[in-house]
Amino acid sequence: MSVCNTASFAYFFILCFTVTNLLLSAVQWSSFVFVFFLLICLCSLYHLSNCRMSKKLLVDVDCGVDDAQAIMLALAAPNVQLLGITCVHGNTSVENVCKNSLRVLQACNKVEIPVFKGADRPLLGDSIDAGHFHGEDGFGDAPDSNAPTLDLLQEQGAVSAMIRIVNENAGEVSLVATGPLTNLALAVRLDPSLPSKLRGLYIMGGNTESRGNTRVCGEFNFIADPEAAYIVLKDYQCPTYLACWEFTCYNKLSWDFCEAWLAQDSHKARFMETIFRHCIQASKSKRFEKVFFAGTGLTSCDSYAMAAAVDDSFVIESDCYPVSVELTGTHTRGMMVVDTLGFLKKSHTAFIMKKVDMEKFKQMMMAALK
Repeated sequence: MSVCNTASFAYFFILCFTVTNLLLSAVQWSSFVFVFFLLICLCSLYHLSNCRMSKKLLVDVDCGVDDAQAIMLALAAPNVQLLGITCVHGNTSVENVCKNSLRVLQACNKVEIPVFKGADRPLLGDSIDAGHFHGEDGFGDAPDSNAPTLDLLQEQGAVSAMIRIVNENAGEVSLVATGPLTNLALAVRLDPSLPSKLRGLYIMGGNTESRGNTRVCGEFNFIADPEAAYIVLKDYQCPTYLACWEFTCYNKLSWDFCEAWLAQDSHKARFMETIFRHCIQASKSKRFEKVFFAGTGLTSCDSYAMAAAVDDSFVIESDCYPVSVELTGTHTRGMMVVDTLGFLKKSHTAFIMKKVDMEKFKQMMMAALK
């Protein structure tokens, strides 16, 4: 549930009240009472329906290009209220992540949405980045002379903001995490009750077939902070949905679709085309031919997690298993463990996406750049 459309409800109620007054002059008093209460019931149903349709999202990003695509998808959804964007290290430095998030909001005329700076490194060890794919700045190193300044950042840090926003909207917020899970791990350590107050948790990260895109057996977001991923999958005892690496590769969009998507006559499409060039060139290179397996095409990894949070009907089929993260393996550190046989004795299970409505996904992606 989210903030309801109060203006629409008020308008509908006034309309009903006016109709009732007109009926008063034409019917007996008992009939009027019946009609009045009937209209009150209709207004209540309308009000509750709007509440149920609306969704509150809080997004935690390491804003590279696919994070930007995911944010724009959410902003274009008519039933979504984006409460804030928390930033974390990952594809690029956290400072660049903050800048990129603000650039996305500016491109969408949504700079009023608060952006919070979060963790600049993993819980243990050194940070890594994906500059070879997303560009050193995370946005294909595409200059933007009109980019907003970091003065627009909120003073409150991302972790405390995450805790505050969830507690202020207990039971209503879906948390979408499209980067390393450092902020989420820190938040649950500061407020262990946080997961119980979430409507759901949607993560792009992990892997199910031991395929790596950063290490031999590891997906980038989990490799970037294995301890954080372990903590989140252990301590977030709430409905959890995973868009894993292999799943995103099996559900690519064609390059023909990508061309039509970017060719839309809008400022958003031109913005995306500018920051996406570097990634497209990298995706089509020999270097990434084996990384992006299962054919060629557009793999907007983070957008799948966002689409699932936006639309409950998006995911058609999923597996439901306990999951964890390997922390000590020589070659498997950061790999997600899927406990299909129950050896881990974990009571909490996660929904691992397998099939989604690709036609609906195309529509959501197209709408994001209109």
